[in-house]
Amino acid sequence: MITIETRTEELLCHVEDRVAGITLNKPNKKNALGDVLTPALRRTLLVVEADDRVGAVMITGAGDAFCSGGDVSGMGGSSSAPKSVEDRIDELTRKQETLTLRLHELEKITIAALPGAAAGAGLSIALACDLRVVSSRAFVTTAFKNVGLSGDYGASWFLPRLIGLAKAKELFYTADRVGAEEGLRLGLFNQIFPEETFREEAFAYTRNIANGPTATLGLMKKNLHAGMDQQLGASLRLEAEHLISNIGADEAKEAISAFMDKRQPKFHKD
Repeated sequence: MITIETRTEELLCHVEDRVAGITLNKPNKKNALGDVLTPALRRTLLVVEADDRVGAVMITGAGDAFCSGGDVSGMGGSSSAPKSVEDRIDELTRKQETLTLRLHELEKITIAALPGAAAGAGLSIALACDLRVVSSRAFVTTAFKNVGLSGDYGASWFLPRLIGLAKAKELFYTADRVGAEEGLRLGLFNQIFPEETFREEAFAYTRNIANGPTATLGLMKKNLHAGMDQQLGASLRLEAEHLISNIGADEAKEAISAFMDKRQPKFHKD
């Protein structure tokens, strides 16, 4: 296991079996985002994206929660000089772009592993990941209504794409909790694992992806993301460009060789 320096105990990162495990580590505050944890997460995403030892990224939370969103105790006041409305909008936009937009566009496959609750901006982080696996006791809630805020970090963009606009509106307007089974039915979650073995099974799930053909998976991700917002013809062109670019690459050669030899492909050296 390799430790990645995050410069704070509020965020932990280790690489094992090509999985970069990132842990939000403020269990006493349900891993709430704040002025130390959140910048560390932004930096760490860049580090693991550039690390060739990493095939996939798993983000989880310490203790019994994933992330409760922004630290409400730090909202509503600031000791710094007042900023204009436009400056505050620009600042929040930059913060969002360097967290959930960065996470959404990360070249590596990302998995949110929810041991428990994800709320508000914590839900947005989970939604920004490619896949979501949850403990049987996990639940999510938009929660923005409960603190009198309209929402941020992309929840209003991600959620309708996953579960449809009408259901997304309901979850925003009511802040109802969505449990593991309902989330799986809605397509919000990909897998449910028992609470007792959740961390081990979430890691194994991520490890399977992390040891796949990393570059090829990255191209698949680009195809799928682009396909959400473009015409079929444009997607066909992009698929052709990506397939031709990697058809003679090492990953494709190894996959074909393994198929011919009737063995499992080995895409990465130990």
